[in-house]
Amino acid sequence: MEMTYHRKGDYLFPNLKIEDTPVNYGKYGMLRRTFLKENKKNWYQSMMLTGKLEKHLAEINEAATSRMELITAQMAQSEGVTEQMKATDPLTWVARMNSIQSRAEEIVLTELVYS
Repeated sequence: MEMTYHRKGDYLFPNLKIEDTPVNYGKYGMLRRTFLKENKKNWYQSMMLTGKLEKHLAEINEAATSRMELITAQMAQSEGVTEQMKATDPLTWVARMNSIQSRAEEIVLTELVYS
């Protein structure tokens, strides 16, 4: 691998290019990026310089989203939150679904984003 350098004063700096292609990480990808940036600085910088960060964040976002859907569906089924309840008592359905989603999100954040 050949690298080119430019001189600033007495120092040589490598000519590095990071492609500026906009990538949509999603909610969980951005949370993961913030976590890595604040808590795992060396790992964050290493991934960013090698170009693996965006792929990692997209994978985390995809995995977290699918895991959220799965956990939410399982919890709703086990707690008896159905479409019938949604039709007959919408306020109770919303309250229970909000509770389920917040618990599922806490699990996903712990397992995938903040680990």
